[in-house]
Amino acid sequence: MKKILLLVLAFIMLCGCTYKAKTYASLDDYPVYEGNDMELTYSPAKSDFCVWSPAAQSVVLKIYDAAQDGEPSETLPMKAAEKGTWRVSVKKELLGKFYTFQVTQDGTVYDETPGIWAKAVGVNGNRAAIIDFVKTNPDGWENDVRPKMDNFTDAIIYELHYRDFSIAENSGNKNHGKFLALTEENTVSPKGEKTGLSHLKELGITHVQILPSYDYGSIDETKLDENVYNWGYDPKNYNVPEGGYATDPYNPYSRISELKKMVQTLHQNGIRVIMDVVYNHTFVGETSPLNLLVPKYFYRFKEDGSWSDASGCGNETASERVMVRRFMVESVKYWVKEYHIDGFRFDLMGIHDIETMRAIRAALDEIDPSISIHGEGWTAAGSPLADSLRALKNNAPKFYPTAVFSDDIRDAMRGNWTEGDKGGFVTGTKGYEESIKFGIAGATAHSQVDLLKICHTNTAYSINPFQAINYVSCHDDPCLTDKLRTVLPKASEKELLAIDKLAQTIVLTSQGVPFIFAGEEIFRNKKGVHNSYNSPDSINLIDWNYKTTYRDLFDYYKNLIALRKAHPAFRMTTAKDIQDNLQFLETDKNVVAYIINNNANGDAWKNILVVFNGNRTPVSYTLPSGKWNAVCLDGKIDLKGIATKSGKINISASSAGIFWAE
Repeated sequence: MKKILLLVLAFIMLCGCTYKAKTYASLDDYPVYEGNDMELTYSPAKSDFCVWSPAAQSVVLKIYDAAQDGEPSETLPMKAAEKGTWRVSVKKELLGKFYTFQVTQDGTVYDETPGIWAKAVGVNGNRAAIIDFVKTNPDGWENDVRPKMDNFTDAIIYELHYRDFSIAENSGNKNHGKFLALTEENTVSPKGEKTGLSHLKELGITHVQILPSYDYGSIDETKLDENVYNWGYDPKNYNVPEGGYATDPYNPYSRISELKKMVQTLHQNGIRVIMDVVYNHTFVGETSPLNLLVPKYFYRFKEDGSWSDASGCGNETASERVMVRRFMVESVKYWVKEYHIDGFRFDLMGIHDIETMRAIRAALDEIDPSISIHGEGWTAAGSPLADSLRALKNNAPKFYPTAVFSDDIRDAMRGNWTEGDKGGFVTGTKGYEESIKFGIAGATAHSQVDLLKICHTNTAYSINPFQAINYVSCHDDPCLTDKLRTVLPKASEKELLAIDKLAQTIVLTSQGVPFIFAGEEIFRNKKGVHNSYNSPDSINLIDWNYKTTYRDLFDYYKNLIALRKAHPAFRMTTAKDIQDNLQFLETDKNVVAYIINNNANGDAWKNILVVFNGNRTPVSYTLPSGKWNAVCLDGKIDLKGIATKSGKINISASSAGIFWAE
């Protein structure tokens, strides 16, 4: 009888029935835990597990010998502890084991989860892994340093997807679609053109912004031979690299060590790494690791109890809740400290509250103020959180110095993304001159810019120019080539290439931070597919033969980048400098011209004149008095000089002229 009673007692303890769950009036009343021992603290002698789930009736830890399949080798009840935490210690060596947590709340036994603080996982990320992180560090990791960056306006960001960039057979890579592809030196196409890392160095960019690198949910890592594609905007385990980009997703060390090796190699080659992060939603709602551990807490809900969906992906997270905010802050800090990440791009940043974005900036400042933050200052749909509290573009002064994408200059140049066949300034559509000027001024207040005539705003949302990310296309929506072909279906390729050059000249000579979508420099297309998040490689890959075909375009981009890097007048750091030194000139319709005076920002050139002709026919333009040295004219760039000009000149159709004078 005594034995039976002991078994019954053990069963009751296992079910957590001896603990009366605390009740709370609302999710916002959950206690805040500020300890730094969440999830797992490992040593050979013991492993301490701690999770936060305040309203749970019970939490059980399960230890496994394998990453998938099989029954747990141990099932251990966790004990309710301070501030909503649950704890258990296992006093033996667990290295190489896997684990999950299982929560019971309000009578519901939830599915097992690796937890929200998992830092290593097995294949497909369903079980967390216990590893020795020292063994994930590549040789020399302790000496890795991020490349120097004085000001964010010095950045030239290049957005790429691992698979797009290296999956093609003509990429010259061995590790197609993997982290390690970006560690391969001296790769070339069959036609002898530099590819991969060598291509980035030849182009001259300073930062790579890589589409999501954390473990995401849409790819089955056991079936990578099926070549399933996704951008990765479907988070599963926020603090673990994606296994699909590792050479061995079954080995928990592989994804970690290979991502570190990639970062280290890029740093050694003078390139910073920006990580695309998606804290605004998860791949799934009810069965996400966040919800399985702390039901409902991490998400926003409508008044009727249904899931709010400002992300357009089925759910949205509630960054305004203290422990959600803390999770986001600690997560970005972890990526910086463990992986040496240099910056973050926040997907749909407008879903997050302003206070959280401020907290993230403050936390990163304590580590290194040069770590950059920028994001999308909008949402995909409405949110229960008031607009005034969210990190929307027009609220950017409230979360200074974090930067936002300027959809104003993007749509002014090429036409609104929602109107596929409607063009903008560079395609010859008139009426966008003020928006172009606004972009040139880095979205700062300028006395010569009429804010009432801007595409999507009526406010100068950049306090200083480094708050504006200037671009003409990115991974999302139509890439530049496809957009131009849609707007101008009868235009010749020669005409489209000229327009392409003009658009990128505007981006790279405007004040603020320039951003290039990978492959734009070689006239990449996506065969007209706009939302190619799960399209096959045939749509998304970069065909490296294009670099030979469109070598003239590549050289133009390369020289344009060299021009920006050589001349700090295009990289002013304050709104006052722009107001004092940048003057817009009177022009004809669909022409924008300006002068940068006074050796601005320490530039060697005293006066710089820039003229953009958005018309599809040449225009006559009278230069200011004196002799002007042309460095960009008729679709060519030469920093040593093309010709000396004065008086009245022709600016070719869809082209830019850049001149300097003493």
